[in-house]
Amino acid sequence: MPEWLVLTLAMLAACAVVVIITLVRHRRAAEDEDPSETPDVIEYMTMWIGVVYAIVLGLAIAGVWEGRSAAQDNVRAEAVALHEVSERVRVYPAEIRDRIRDDVNAYVGHVVTTEWKTMADHGRLTDEGSELLDRLRRDVTDYEPRTDFEAQAYQPLVDQVAAADQARSARAESTGATMPGVVWFGLVTGAVVTIGMIFALQIRRTRRELILAGLFSALIAFLLFLIWDFDAPYSRGLAATAEPFLRLFPEVRS
Repeated sequence: MPEWLVLTLAMLAACAVVVIITLVRHRRAAEDEDPSETPDVIEYMTMWIGVVYAIVLGLAIAGVWEGRSAAQDNVRAEAVALHEVSERVRVYPAEIRDRIRDDVNAYVGHVVTTEWKTMADHGRLTDEGSELLDRLRRDVTDYEPRTDFEAQAYQPLVDQVAAADQARSARAESTGATMPGVVWFGLVTGAVVTIGMIFALQIRRTRRELILAGLFSALIAFLLFLIWDFDAPYSRGLAATAEPFLRLFPEVRS
C-alpha cells in the first residue's frame, strides 16, 4: 500500500474517531448538561498536556530528521571517497589503474542495484558488498609504488579507501529504525491522552467544534506518520537516496 494512502487513511480515521465519539457522547449526554461548566483545573491540565506533548513531538521529529540527514551524509561521504580513489589512481600504471577503477565501479554498481534494495527490505548490508570493498582495499594497499610520484599518491589512496569503509560502517548502523519501542509507546499514549482531553472539555456537536477537533486529531496523526516515515532512513518514503553514487558514477545507471 502506498505511504501517501496510509497517511490519508490514518488522518481520516483519526478525524472519524473523534467525530463519532463526540456525536455519540452528545446523544447520551444529559439534557441539563452545560459545557460552559467545565472546571478551570481541567482546562489548565489540558493546556499543559498539549504543550508537553507538542514539545515531545518536536523533539522526536528533530531526532529522526537528524538521523535521516546523517544517513544521507554517510552515503555522500562514501561516494566522494570512492570517487577520489577512482580519480587519484590515474598516476598508476594502466593495468593497476584499470583494475582499481573496475573494483570501484563493481562495488558502486552493487550498492546502487542490489545492496540498496537489501537495506530497504531487510535493514542490513550484503556480504557481497563487503567482499567487493575488501577486494578494492587489497588492490590499493598491495601495490608497491615504483616512482616518487606514485608513492605520493599511495597514502592518500589508502586513506580514501579507509574513509569509504568508515562511511559504509556508519551506513550499516543506520539501516534500521532509530526510535526505541518505549518512545513509540510514549508517543502513541500521549496522542491518546491529548485527544482524549478534548472530550474532557465537553465538546458538543457544533460544526466549528467538530471541525477543530477533527483537524487537531488529523494533525497529530500526520506528525506521528512523519516520525514513522523518517525513522527508517533508507527504506521509507522520505528516505536517503543513492543519488551521490549516481551523480559521481553516472555509468552505473546503465
